Amino acid sequence: MKRTSLISGLLLLPLGWIASAMGMTGHMVGHMMTVAIAAPLIAHGLSNTRVDPAACWPRIVSPMAMMLVELATVWFWHLPGLRAAAHSSWLVMAIEQACFLVAGLLLWSSVLHAPQRIAGIGALLLTSMHMTLLGALIGLAPRPLYTHHDTNFGLDALADQQFGGVVMLVIGGASYMIGGLVLLAGLLRAREDEPA
Repeated sequence: MKRTSLISGLLLLPLGWIASAMGMTGHMVGHMMTVAIAAPLIAHGLSNTRVDPAACWPRIVSPMAMMLVELATVWFWHLPGLRAAAHSSWLVMAIEQACFLVAGLLLWSSVLHAPQRIAGIGALLLTSMHMTLLGALIGLAPRPLYTHHDTNFGLDALADQQFGGVVMLVIGGASYMIGGLVLLAGLLRAREDEPA
């Protein structure tokens, strides 16, 4: 199961990177594929191995700290100037995608390894909230923030940006919320199994 998870996550990465070059909507699909789908699969595949970041550095790779790392990474790379730089340079885009992957992997690794599951649940809930907020801000902006993108799918720049915001809001929000609910279900099951 872990091996399948790891291989699936690694196979999804290039698809996300290819999508990132296709307008703002493609960027959001690629971004979400990296942090919200591939990263948890890879983290699950690496969990409790000698290369699991949270197992190697448990004091550093903790859920709340990694939630802040992911928040800073995601919001930083969605500043219009940095998004323009990533769009116009393959090197900057590679750095951007590497930052997304590392931030996502560290967060998911930390919540899967957290000795206190409640910290992992809280970190995923807060990540879901900030992803939803950023997606809403991008999607509801009254004018294009990312004018450098070539539009795709027959959309103008504002519609492409709005659809990209919806992709981030739905996939990002849902992935972290589902992860938190799975952890919560595990925590509740463990409490039921405890002797009275």
